[in-house]
Parts: sequence; C-alpha cells; structure tokens
Amino acid sequence: MRISMLRPLFLLVIFASLTAVAHAQGVIVPGPCGRCPGPSRPAVMPRSLPVKSIKIDAQIRSQVATTHVEQVFRNDTDATLEGTYFFPIPESAAIAEFAIWDGDRRLVGEVRSREEARRIYDDIVRRQRDPGLLEYAGKDLFQASIFPIPPHSDKKLELTYTQVIRAESSTVAYRYPLGTGRQFTQIGSVAGSIDIESKDPLRNVYSPTHAIDVKHKSDRQSLVSFESERGKEPQDFQLFYTVSKDDFGLTLLTHREAGRDGYFLLMISPKDDWSEQEYSAKDIVFVVDTSGSMAEEGKMEKARAALLYGIRILRPQDRFNIVSFAGEEHLMETGLIAADDAGRQRGEAFVKELRPVGGTNINQSLLSSLSQFGDGNRPKMLVFLTDGLPTVGETNVTKIIDNIHKAIKPGVRLFTFGVGYDVNTSLLDKLAADNGGVADYVEPKEDLEVKVSNFFTKINFPVLTDLQLDIAGVKTDLVYPRSLPDVFRGSQVTLIGRYSNPASLDAVRLRLSGKSAGNGRTYNYDNLKFPLRDESNDFLPRLWATRRVGWLMEQVRSNGEQKELVDEITDLGTRYGIVTPYTSYLSVEAREANQITSLPTNGRRPVSRLGGIAAPKAADARASTGQVAITQSKTARQQQEAERLDVADEPSSIRRAGDKTFYLRDGVWTDAEFKAGSRLPETTLIFGSDEYYSLLKQKPALATFFALGERVVVVFEGRVYRVNSSNP
Repeated sequence: MRISMLRPLFLLVIFASLTAVAHAQGVIVPGPCGRCPGPSRPAVMPRSLPVKSIKIDAQIRSQVATTHVEQVFRNDTDATLEGTYFFPIPESAAIAEFAIWDGDRRLVGEVRSREEARRIYDDIVRRQRDPGLLEYAGKDLFQASIFPIPPHSDKKLELTYTQVIRAESSTVAYRYPLGTGRQFTQIGSVAGSIDIESKDPLRNVYSPTHAIDVKHKSDRQSLVSFESERGKEPQDFQLFYTVSKDDFGLTLLTHREAGRDGYFLLMISPKDDWSEQEYSAKDIVFVVDTSGSMAEEGKMEKARAALLYGIRILRPQDRFNIVSFAGEEHLMETGLIAADDAGRQRGEAFVKELRPVGGTNINQSLLSSLSQFGDGNRPKMLVFLTDGLPTVGETNVTKIIDNIHKAIKPGVRLFTFGVGYDVNTSLLDKLAADNGGVADYVEPKEDLEVKVSNFFTKINFPVLTDLQLDIAGVKTDLVYPRSLPDVFRGSQVTLIGRYSNPASLDAVRLRLSGKSAGNGRTYNYDNLKFPLRDESNDFLPRLWATRRVGWLMEQVRSNGEQKELVDEITDLGTRYGIVTPYTSYLSVEAREANQITSLPTNGRRPVSRLGGIAAPKAADARASTGQVAITQSKTARQQQEAERLDVADEPSSIRRAGDKTFYLRDGVWTDAEFKAGSRLPETTLIFGSDEYYSLLKQKPALATFFALGERVVVVFEGRVYRVNSSNP
C-alpha cells in the first residue's frame, strides 16, 4: 500500500459567526471505502465512529494556551472505512500539528484550502440529513480525510493547537469541547490535565462543569486535572481562574439574553500568605450532646476526638468555652477563657471526662451557651452537636426557635451538627439558617470525627468577617447565599444572582468591606462589566435556579408548604430540569421513547422512578426526622451551595441545549419555556428544507437546538420556531 494513500488531507475552515461560543467534540463521519480491497460497506453504516477515549494535556502560560488532544476512535464494523474528521477549534486558534497513527507509525498531515473544507461540510450535512451534525455549523472547523480505518480496530488521532484565551477583568476562561455534539457520537473515557502558570498569583480556580482536582505548585502555578466516567453524559469542559495581587481575588462572570434580566457569578478568594497578625481572633463555644444515646455506635468517642482536635488547633489569641448537655447543661467555665497553653489543657481535661448519660435538653443548653458571648468585634461562633430530639425542658420546636431568636447576640453564627437519623432537621436547619450558620448531618455511614474535624480546620483562620458588597449602579436581586458568609484562609465565597440595568455598564465599581483582625477593611474593584447582552456562560441561569430551588426548599422545610413556594419550585424545576419533590419525570422503556415521556406539571403527583433512581416525593419535603428528612436537608443545602452543574444520569426524555431544557413530548423535543396557546409569533419549518438551512445560516445559534432531532419546538429571541419532520 502506498504511503500517499495513508497520508491525511486536513483542511482548516472558518464558519464566521460571533454566536459560536460553544465548540463541539471531534467526530469522524464514516463512509464506504471505494479505494479498499475486500468489504467496503458494512451491513449498517454507523452515523459516526464512537470515541473510545480522549486524553487532553494543556499548558497555559500567561493566557497563551497550547492544547494537545489524543483521541482514539473505534471501527466495530466488518468493513474498512474512510471518513471525514471534523474538530471545532476556538476562534483565533492556530493548528500546530495534526497526526494520524497507522499501527505504530505516526503520520503528519498537510494543510489544504478552507473553501474546499466548507464545501465538504455542507455537502455531508445535506447528504447525511442527520440533525446531530448541525452542532458543527457556525463554528471554526478543522477538517481532515481519514483513510483507511480497518475493521474491528482503533484509529488514534493527535491534534495540537494554540490560542490566546479570553480574559475579562483579570478572569481567564479556558474551554475544551466535549459535550456539544453528544447527540451525534458516543464518547468513552475522558481524562484531562491543565497546567497553569502566571506572572501574578492565581485565584478562584473554578469549573462549573466538572469536579476538578487542583494542586497548587506555588501561588503562581497550579495543576488542574479531571476525569469523566465512561457512560456519563459529557459536557464541554470549562475552566476559569483569576490572576490578582490583591488580598482578595475577585472573579465576575455574566450571562444575559436580550430583553431579560441577567445572571452573574461572583467569586471571592483570599491570598495564601497571611501573617499571624492578620487573622481575626475569634470567640467560639463548643456545645456537645452527652445524652445516653451518644454511647451508641461509638458516637461519644468520635465526638470527643473531634472536640479535642478543635481545641488543640485554636490560636492563643482566641477565646473559647465548652458546654456539655444531657438533662441539664454543664459549663467548663463561667465565661470564655483564652486558648493559650493553660486554656487548651483545661479544655482537653474537660472533654476527656465527658460521659453519655441522661436526656436531651436542647433549649436550655443553647440559652446557656449564648450567654457566654459578650460584645465586641471578634467573630463569634457557636458549634452545636446533638444526636437526638429535645426530650427534657422545652420540647416544642417553635418555642425553642423563638427563645434562641430572643437570646442571640449580634454577630453570633450558629453551626449545627445532627448525628444519626433521630434528630429534628427542621429545628437544626432553622437555627443555623436564621443565625448566619450552616446545618450539617453525620449519617451512620459517615465518620463523625473526620467530618467535624474538617469543619474546625476550615473555620480556624478567619481573614474577613461581616462582609458587605456594594455594586454601584447595578440592581441585583435573589442573590445566593442570602447571607454573606465569612471568608477563611483557603476558602472561596461564591455568590450567584440576577441583575438588571437599562444600559450596558462597562466600568462598574464593586466595593467589598468587612472586618479583619478587629479592624474595618475596604477593597475596591473597578471596571467590571454588566452587559445588556452576553451569550457566554450559559450555565449561569440553571446554576442560579438550582440555588434558588435549594433556598425555596429550605423555606418549605422550615415554614411549611405554601402554594407560592411550591408553585415556584415546580416552575423552576420544570424549566431547568432540576429534580425536586414537586417535579418528577417518567422513566420509560426504549420502545416508548416517542411517546409523552415527561410530566413535570403536577407537583402533587410525583412519579415513582427517575432514571432508575427513586424520585423524591412531596411528602419528603415535609419530613422533619429520619433518613428521608436528612437526605432532603442535605439536598437543599447542596443546591444552595452549588458551584457546578449536576451531570447525574437523567431519563432519555430530557435534553439540555445551551441554557435551555427540552422534554420529549409526543416525539417532539419541546422547549420547557414553550406554553401551548402562546401568542408569540411562530415560524414553521420542514427538517432539511432549503428554508431550514437558510434560517440556520441567518441564526447559527439555532443549530444547537435543532440538533436535538427532526422535530423540535424552541422559543428563541421572542419567537417560536417549530421544526417538523419531512417524514410525517
């Protein structure tokens, strides 16, 4: 066989479109091999070759990114194939090298004309009549001819490209295509590594799409890695980071559709190198349940070990006290003591003598603990750990909450830990939410000592407390979390909300203020942008909706079901495909896929299964004790703190495209925003018609939605677009 037959012809083509911000995964569209001996056409021609594996290695040096990707495709047919390879490259990227492996030989390709590549793509799209290919329209495409692809074999390709990546207000954004085009090709295992190096310190290393592992080699170099499980729904890998010399690095991301409110994400992270004098001295009271039930399953021993750790890591300028309670409370001292060597020894001795016996007097123990705090500017924290319901003294949950509300002093943050399933989540959730803290739960399968000790480590070094934000000239609302948390060393505060303004604002000043080491501090950030239209960061609306749903569920759990709360949860859950006790979806067999497969309209009639996992029921939201109650409380908290999109398995009747959610109804992929009887103007098209392709050239952004299938209904820019199949 001649080497010239193995040499790839690869061509660079740019489909000009300012809206093409999401790039698609590389794909091989196969065809029969007219140049091959033996069988050249399989019994069934696959629409695309499955991707067996993807390995990404990227280096970012001062915003110049070099990405090397190795893709392994699989030909499972009995025939030798040749195919056309498409890979969408970022705008303004330059291909450094492309190679095809033939066995153990690595063959480098040649560059050809963009005009021919454009013609090839258009011809394949019209000939294939496969809507999945549409996601490659309107993008900067690299295209190559791949030949031969032997039967029952792998074909490895390598591609290297460089790009100058975008930076807005010191925030750098990197993206690798994985998710777009997922309707067209199967993707196996994915592993990625991104080595970042900057002249200024790196802050807020963040991915909204993937769970990442970040190893900080120094304050100016970090290694980010991720893996995607085989079979999981893929999505484009997105990474953001900020370069800043300030004490607190700030990241701002926005998204806004024309004529609608915008969404923003604001991240704040402190520098790494704080001096001991810059940390705020804190007051902390540890409150631990020593009722008889704590003797079970070694809970008392693990709680004791966690408390000892919390005491030992206190700094000498801190002050603390310990309160144990069963039927009545016992104080280590009558007031706060210094956490010097003598004070910590006193605390350790007290903890070692704790014994589990008696009932559970939650009300009086909390009141006694709160009385330990005085006035002053120190951060004040109360950590409350219990494994039971109130059984002694005041047992009415409403009255306990009211008593704490009357007794608590300004600035005290109350953190609650429930151990096991015999706790009242409504009480613990409400106490924490109303008093600037967080409720957490230690289930029997979890290690109490590890979980509580990790919490003590996190809160031990406060660097900025009592935060306040002022964004001049921008109207913001429904920002989560509702109360700004304190900032600790090594932590990161992430705020997500909506904004509105009558005109684009390109020079906004944000003022961050708080207390550090007992003194007021103010930090100004200039030239932030809140645009009227921003098509990037389309993950923000759903991420905001997730946090909003979590907060609404907390209100239901704390204050009871109210129609307004349930209606909004149902609406948000339906519009954004968020699982709640009030929105459930049918899981059906493949043969039923063209039937109505989603019923997200009636929150009072949840369906029993969701993608093979038991779906939550409306009654779950009302539970206050037991495993179900703890699961619901944890879910609500996770949603309120969500920083990345949930990519859990979902029924085949749900698809996401851009910032929209679609449901398969009567065989039609229907935008969740579409309402029957809507008075919006409507355009009807036949799939694959000249009018269909003409519209896609005018509005390339529609390709993302039309790629769902031959029958689609989407609401876009104030108009309904309805695509009907050419084969009714």
